[in-house]
Amino acid sequence: MKSIFLILVFLSSMLNAVGLDELIEKALQDNPSLESISHRIAANRSNIESSNQLANPLISYTQDTLDDSEKMHKQTLTISQKLPYFGKRDSLEKVALAQEGVLNENLEQARVTLVQEIKNQAFVVWELERQYEIINDYEDLTRQNIELFESYSSTSDNQHMGIMSAELALTDLRIQKSTLYAQIHSAYAKLSYLSTVEVKQLDLSLSVDEMPSQMQLQEGLVNNHSVAMREKEVLQSSAMAQSVELTNYPDVNLIGGYSYRNNFDNYWTFGLGVSLPIYGTEDAKEEEARRLTLASQSLKEDTKVVVSSEFKSAYLQMKSAHEIYHLVHDDALPQVEHMFDLTSSSIATGGDLFKYIDILVQKLKLEQRSITAVADYNQAQAKIAALSGELK
Repeated sequence: MKSIFLILVFLSSMLNAVGLDELIEKALQDNPSLESISHRIAANRSNIESSNQLANPLISYTQDTLDDSEKMHKQTLTISQKLPYFGKRDSLEKVALAQEGVLNENLEQARVTLVQEIKNQAFVVWELERQYEIINDYEDLTRQNIELFESYSSTSDNQHMGIMSAELALTDLRIQKSTLYAQIHSAYAKLSYLSTVEVKQLDLSLSVDEMPSQMQLQEGLVNNHSVAMREKEVLQSSAMAQSVELTNYPDVNLIGGYSYRNNFDNYWTFGLGVSLPIYGTEDAKEEEARRLTLASQSLKEDTKVVVSSEFKSAYLQMKSAHEIYHLVHDDALPQVEHMFDLTSSSIATGGDLFKYIDILVQKLKLEQRSITAVADYNQAQAKIAALSGELK
């Protein structure tokens, strides 16, 4: 009956468990930070639409203080329209379009970063839960051996040291469990925040796959969104520099007016105005824009170096975790398992519990290291996937 109850509890928890793909999909739809960038992109589209429009016309009314019997007395209504130099409006539109490109890449990079953060946090949850489970198993095993040796202690006083050692090991396991319990709940809270949905149970299975080649993984870096965003920033800076360069060419103002006189004929006035860039302000702004373009190009090259460095670091972490995992499973654990089997047979006949507990602790540490290696491997893999612009 108890077994059936435990099975039902397990199945119930599995039904409520959420998969990693589901969490990522939910976060990409509802994350407030992504929505903020999307709103900025929508706002910039309005900027694109208005960038190619003419400036609003200026209308003015003037009246002098002369007597209305005077011939020069008049009331004048004037309207003027600024006409920018050829190409200026197109250049402003190019700047707005370039800004949209930067925002789009910024959004994609934010999406990639969010996916990586969710993956990493999910891997932390997986690692902590596996550590908790294995410590729980070792706690049960240690308690069983203490009970076994307590039955021998009535006839053999030399077992007391082994029992005390086992009890200390049991206390240490309980301390680790208590620490892990708090860490698991904290990790779930952060995962829920990143996913924008409350997560109480995670359905996730991790493993260490065959190690891919560095060349194979490096090919994906061509899709890096950080570098792509820097390229868009260079285009934006270039568009701004071209727009500023056109400010040296004067704009034309068309002026038209109608004057009203009480006792004399009314008349129309037409005029033409031109701005004169004679103070060197435009030249200074043009130089500034060129310098900013050079700065954005240098930043792009620096970003390429950073991405390459982060890739190499992640690949080395991935390779190290792969090696550690196989060292534990292929070399260390088989040896400890053999020692464990030999000691277990000795325990059954009242052997040295102190040696048994020592081997048990060694095995536990190796299995814990194996769990950490699996988590490290997958976190490094997620980092490389993020550098390659992946959203899965």
